[in-house]
Amino acid sequence: MEQGRVLIAIALSFVVFIGWNFFFVEKPEVKQQQPAELAASAAEQKLHPGSSPGVPAEKSTDAFVQPEQMTSKDIAEARTITVATPLYTVRLSEDGAILKSFKLENYREQAHKNAAKKELIEPENNGQNLKMSFSGNSLAGLETAVFDADALEDTIHVTRGTRTVTFTWQSESGVVIEKRFSFSPETYLIDMNLVVKNGSMGGFTDSVTVEIQKQYGQKNGGYAFEGPSALLDGKLEQVKIKKIEDKNALRGSFGWIALEDRYFMRSLIPAESADGLMKLAVRGERLVVSKLQRPERVFHAGETVSYDYKIFFGPKRMALLNNLGFDLGKAVQFGMFSIIAKPLLWFMNLIYSVIPNYGVAIILLTIVTKILLWPLGNKSYKSMNEMKKIQPLMAELREKYKNDKKQMNQELMALYKTYKINPMGGCLPMVLQIPVFFALYRMLYQAIELRHTPFMFWINDLSAPDRLFNFDITIPFMQPPFGIPVLTLVMGATMFLQQKMSPPPGDPTQAKMMMLMPVVFTFIFINFSSGLVLYWLVNNVLSIGQQYYIQKKFA
Repeated sequence: MEQGRVLIAIALSFVVFIGWNFFFVEKPEVKQQQPAELAASAAEQKLHPGSSPGVPAEKSTDAFVQPEQMTSKDIAEARTITVATPLYTVRLSEDGAILKSFKLENYREQAHKNAAKKELIEPENNGQNLKMSFSGNSLAGLETAVFDADALEDTIHVTRGTRTVTFTWQSESGVVIEKRFSFSPETYLIDMNLVVKNGSMGGFTDSVTVEIQKQYGQKNGGYAFEGPSALLDGKLEQVKIKKIEDKNALRGSFGWIALEDRYFMRSLIPAESADGLMKLAVRGERLVVSKLQRPERVFHAGETVSYDYKIFFGPKRMALLNNLGFDLGKAVQFGMFSIIAKPLLWFMNLIYSVIPNYGVAIILLTIVTKILLWPLGNKSYKSMNEMKKIQPLMAELREKYKNDKKQMNQELMALYKTYKINPMGGCLPMVLQIPVFFALYRMLYQAIELRHTPFMFWINDLSAPDRLFNFDITIPFMQPPFGIPVLTLVMGATMFLQQKMSPPPGDPTQAKMMMLMPVVFTFIFINFSSGLVLYWLVNNVLSIGQQYYIQKKFA
């Protein structure tokens, strides 16, 4: 039974070092639209080509007046309209009436103050965000359309009120497409209204589609979800990029569709939940395209049809998303440990609202967590202290029955019973810390609050590994940048001290393995975020103090 503590410690190390994917990659299964279902749905729509019921964001009116004939613009004549608000600066092109750039004013690409503003539309992206099309290509020329913006100036500053920019294009057949964008200075949400005015001599049947795109890197370097997601039938659906080929169509009632990375998301939100089909594709080097296709309908001659959306391009800050509504807060997920991680994030932000330093907030969060587990810790350290007292008796039994393992174990159990010791009692805090540790890892890794947030001294980014100095040489086991991981080394030293205070196993081989545990954990933590290392360091210091107190009390 004494070997249990060794086995649990080794198992914990194994889980932390190798088992991350087991704990963190579990995602909701998505409902793929099977070919048979798609065919049946298409057949049904052809039998009933009218507007689908239950789509409140789609508005129709027959009071359409034939517009004056518009002249077609050439791509070379396309203007770019820049709209600047206190929260973001967006560039919209008349070529397709799409977003070409979206920079966040309060976030930067890197931690230093002179770094460029965070750009959410990658330069290598071919710029099709918010492109509108018809799935059946019923409107010739729309794919290459150059719209006409009603803005007189090329740069618009929105500091108060709401400013609307309207892009208009007319086909040769007389169908007019309008895209209206409305910007407000106090919110990340942008209103987008799509209007189809059928000024042609006849009607046509088709489905309106709007797409968003994101260029992803070659590999996700962590355990936060990255890829397309959606609020489908009130539940969060997430599709890994490598699974898109097999899960490329989802049908149902959509609250929103999004493309997410570790800290940011871009989302297309119907003004009200709407039935539709989300189509996914990967083009070229991991360019992910997500399209929201509305139900097929007839656009009658002389009819005007309107679709209302809201656009969100911004940070995945849980409080912000919850305040915006539309259940956007569901996009912030910490896997199977969300039930623990979300309250921890809320409490950390509460502390920060009083003491505006997230490093201090992590320290205070650790102290509160330790206080909650204090009674269990006392019981554990008391058991370990009692085990330490009977070490000489245990050594005698091992020597006496070294050739009879069965008898030795029976005598050891009798010894535990005589002194009323639970040999597994010292393992309880370690076991209980596993879910708390994983929850904190996911929370501290994904919390945008810690992105580029300094603590003190050389720690200028709590979301990145701590490095004192920068070396040009490669260091084994260390991810760049290369430097001295001071906080991690101090954490390893505290683990070594804590191990020395614990009763050693009677088996010399097991004792050597236990003394190697601090070294193993130091290498494991060398590339972890400094915020997580700070938590573990503070937790170790508190554990050492508690263990010392128990040893003195029951000496």
